[in-house]
Amino acid sequence: QETMARLVQAPPKFHPSEWDIANKMQRASAEAQKSQSERLTAESQRLLDEIERTTRKTQSDVSKKIEQRREEIKFWKQELDNKLAQIVHETEVLLTFKTRLEKSLEGCKEPLAIAQKCLLTRQRRVGIDLVHDEVERELMKEVEVLQEAMALLKRTLEQTNEQIRINRSTKYNLEMDLKDKFTALTIDDYCANVASNTPDIGYTDNAVKMEGNFVSPEEWVDFSNVNIKKADKQRNNSLALQALIDSILSQTANDMRKQREVVDVAFKNRVKEVKDAKHNLETLLAMVMDETASQEKNIAGLKKAIADKEGPIKAAQTVLEARNHRPNVELCYDTVQCRLISEVQEIKTNIQRQLMDTLARAETELKGLGRRQLSLEEEIQVKENTLHIDEVLCMRMRESAHINNF
Repeated sequence: QETMARLVQAPPKFHPSEWDIANKMQRASAEAQKSQSERLTAESQRLLDEIERTTRKTQSDVSKKIEQRREEIKFWKQELDNKLAQIVHETEVLLTFKTRLEKSLEGCKEPLAIAQKCLLTRQRRVGIDLVHDEVERELMKEVEVLQEAMALLKRTLEQTNEQIRINRSTKYNLEMDLKDKFTALTIDDYCANVASNTPDIGYTDNAVKMEGNFVSPEEWVDFSNVNIKKADKQRNNSLALQALIDSILSQTANDMRKQREVVDVAFKNRVKEVKDAKHNLETLLAMVMDETASQEKNIAGLKKAIADKEGPIKAAQTVLEARNHRPNVELCYDTVQCRLISEVQEIKTNIQRQLMDTLARAETELKGLGRRQLSLEEEIQVKENTLHIDEVLCMRMRESAHINNF
C-alpha cells in the first residue's frame, strides 16, 4: 500500500522563484537566438549587396574589356583591309605591266625575222657586190640588239610572274587573317550582348581552360604585324618592279628604234653608192659603144681602101703582060717597064704591109671593145641585182615592221 502510494505520489513542486527563473531563461534564450538570427540576416544582406555590387562591377569590367577588345580587333582588321586593298591594286597594275611585256616581246619577233631575212636575201648579191659592207655589219648588230632585248624582256616577264605569285600568296594570308578577325569580332559582338537574362544561356563543362591553343596577346599582335610587314614589303617590291619594267620597255624600244635608223641610213647610203657605181659603168659602156661604132667605121674604110686597090694593080699587071708581048729587040727593059714593076710592088706592099696590118689591128681592137662591152654589161647587171635586193626587197620589207611603245 505504502509503495503504491509512493508510486502515485505527485512530482515535487517547484518554488515560485524557480518558475520565475525558468521563464526568464526561456525569454533570454529566445532573445539571444533572435538577435543571432538577425545578425546573420543583416550579414547575409550585406554579403548579398557586396556580391551583387562585385558581380555588377565585374560584369561591367568584362563588358568594357570586350568593348576594348572589339576596338582592337577592328583596328587590326582595318589595317589588314588597307594592306589587302593595296596588294590587290599592285597585283592588278602588275598584270597590266605583264600584258605590256608580252606585247613588247611579241612585237620584237617581226623586226627580228625581217632583219634575218634581209641578211639572207643579201646573200643573193653576186660577184664583187657580195661585199661585207656597212649594211651587213649594222644588220648583224640589229639582230643582236633585238635578241638581247627579247632575252631581257623574257627575264623581266618571269620576274613579273613570280612577283604576281608572291603577291597572291600574301593576299591569301591577309584574307585568312581577316577571315579569322571577322569571326572573332562576330563572336565578341555576340558576347557583348550576352546578359544574365539572355535566353538559351547555360552551364558548359571545361569552359574555363588556359592550356591548349591559346596564344598570348603579344603573339596575336605579332601575327598580324608580320602579315602587314610582308604585305608592305611585297607592295614596295611591286612598285620597284613596275618602275623597272617601265624603264626596260622604253629602253628596249629606244635601242631597237635607234639601231633600225642606223640600218636604214646604211641602206640609203649603200643604195646611193651602188647607183653611182652603176651610173659610172653606164657612162663607160656608152663610151665603149661609141668607140665600137667608130672602129667599125674605120674597119669598113680600111676594107674599102683594100678593095679600091684591086683596079690599079690589075691595070698595071695587064699593061705589064701586054708589054711582055713586044717583039724581039722591042722587048726593052725601059723606064716604063721599070716604073710599072715598081708600081705593082708598091701597091702590093701598101696593101699587104700597111692596110692589111692596120685592118688586123683594128679588128683585134674591135674584139677588145666587144669584150669590154660584155664585161661592163655584166657588171651593170650585178649592180641592178644588188639594187633590186637592197632597194626593192629589203628596204620595202623593212617599211612594214613597226617598233611600238607598249
